[in-house]
Amino acid sequence: MALQLYIGNKNYSSWSMRPWVLLRQAGIPFEEIMVRFDSFDAGSSFKKQVKAISPVGKVPVLVDDGFPVWDTLAIAEYVAERFPDRQLWPADPRARARARSVCAEMHSGFSALRSACPMNIEASLPDVGRLIWRDQPGVRADVARLCGLWGELLAAQPAGSLLFGAFTVADAYFSPVCMRIRTYELPVPADIRAYVDRVAALPGVKDWIDGALAEQDFLDFEEPYRLGRS
Repeated sequence: MALQLYIGNKNYSSWSMRPWVLLRQAGIPFEEIMVRFDSFDAGSSFKKQVKAISPVGKVPVLVDDGFPVWDTLAIAEYVAERFPDRQLWPADPRARARARSVCAEMHSGFSALRSACPMNIEASLPDVGRLIWRDQPGVRADVARLCGLWGELLAAQPAGSLLFGAFTVADAYFSPVCMRIRTYELPVPADIRAYVDRVAALPGVKDWIDGALAEQDFLDFEEPYRLGRS
């Protein structure tokens, strides 16, 4: 039986994007099960559907022959162990530890950026981005940390590489951040922008973007900056 991955709306669900891109880019077959957001109240259709397979009632959830795995880091580790031939973590022990470290930092950090700049792939919000950049020092600090982190990793690789050379969990994990930088046109150095563009051009990421653009959903509770689709 193929893996099943339960996800939310592709335009908005940054957490869903991570394992979906990981599986697609690695060429691992899976069945996508979309549970569209209606609300996050306990009685919502979304919550009822997801709670039926996961005790936390959140997406993403990976189901392998009836066995559910939730939380993006746990999913990444499970998939990497299940498909060792795909080399989803770097082979070198120190590089692997660093990759896990940066994914964990993303998992628990960058709260100002995530809060002020929710993922919205369909939208183009450069004017909003300029105001956020002007008014929110926490966002500037988060982006500075990202640029430092990515810049150090990229400097150790050949030109045009991803964070650890070939595609790894780390690139999938940071793909929603790349979407935010694009949507809000946040100012980043040329090498960082080039990395963002390389991630956006990955076939697995491009497939997710195409899916997000095709949804045509507009959810008020996910849209702090727009009253409707442009």
